[in-house]
Amino acid sequence: MADSVLDFYEQLAGDYHLIFADWRRSIAWQGDVLDRLLGAELGPGPYTLLDASCGIGTQALGLASRGHRVHATDLSPTSVQRTAHEASSLGVPLTTGVADLRTLDTQVPGTFDAVLSCDNALPHLLTDEELRAATRAVSVKLRPGGVFLATLRDYDKLLEEKPHATQPQVIDSPEGRRIVFQVWDWAEDGRTYAFSLFLVRQRGGQWETLQHRTVYRALRRAELDAALGAAGFTRIRWHPPEESGFYQPVVTARR
Repeated sequence: MADSVLDFYEQLAGDYHLIFADWRRSIAWQGDVLDRLLGAELGPGPYTLLDASCGIGTQALGLASRGHRVHATDLSPTSVQRTAHEASSLGVPLTTGVADLRTLDTQVPGTFDAVLSCDNALPHLLTDEELRAATRAVSVKLRPGGVFLATLRDYDKLLEEKPHATQPQVIDSPEGRRIVFQVWDWAEDGRTYAFSLFLVRQRGGQWETLQHRTVYRALRRAELDAALGAAGFTRIRWHPPEESGFYQPVVTARR
């Protein structure tokens, strides 16, 4: 992964919640949906979970609040610190650590019932080599019969149109009014795109614009399926939003 990925999340960690209309509500909602998906795979919980791209804790907090034993890791130390702070503020028990998706096998001790990577984190792995390293590392961290659950954008569909921007979302909250939108600049071969996240905030009658930029891979389902299969995963299944209730396609795979 390029250094831009680490820089992107280090700079965004303090403001990441602002992309949500109500971040605390999203924590609860995502925790509920993911808990149900994991239950369908693993049976009754609670489970030991590794959130391997936890960001500021959106999924980790929601799942830990439902009684699961969660260890939350991320490439970004500042994001991990934010997760730990939010967990303490909410009284939610979880543990944290800094780790790279590609080297979970050497950075994170123990094995887990499930490993998660949500919010389009896998497409930061820009090459097949990086993707294979990550899926192999995830496999090592799972107990036999454990499940890997990931969510990412529907790139098979997006590549048909290659959109250049998202519709601006205007959010009014106690923190003030803000506008959130994204601009996507596609590479000529369509395999990657430069991603710019804009947060436009109203402060004291003035508007302040924050921009955060990184690069994503347009990761097709077949490409991820191949990497999972090469790492020994079976029962690879895609769950579309209309089936799962989640806002992105979900893939599950069993070790």
